[in-house]
Amino acid sequence: MTETDLTEPAETPSLYERLGGIFGIAAVMDVLTDRLFENVWANRNPYVAKMHERNGRPGFKFMVTAWSAEQTGGPKCYPGRDMHYAHVDMIASEHDFDVVALEIAASLSYCGVGVQEQKEYLEIIESYRREVIDAPANEAARKK
Repeated sequence: MTETDLTEPAETPSLYERLGGIFGIAAVMDVLTDRLFENVWANRNPYVAKMHERNGRPGFKFMVTAWSAEQTGGPKCYPGRDMHYAHVDMIASEHDFDVVALEIAASLSYCGVGVQEQKEYLEIIESYRREVIDAPANEAARKK
């Protein structure tokens, strides 16, 4: 038996690590936040526009950075609500979700994030589609 037989295989770094840790994620979220705040389609939704006005860019940047760090395997630092209740007052359509997802994809690409990391991050985003679109405000709006 050789020495290499006794060593454990190297673990694949987490998505958090492959995105550059908190600084890499913060850089992407900085670009993303600016894109979302300027996106005409995103801001046509009055609930999105109101949230942007109420929370402002710095707070939103912090929240999406902390959420992304946690979701990708980094430290537990997101102080917000789960995605369902974070969108409790927002009526969001499939199109609204797609607009945000496209901005996320564009921001990841613009920042030079690798193809595999983009795919993994976008899978995380997609996994929350129902929680965002089926938030209580949407449920109430459908009943009207």
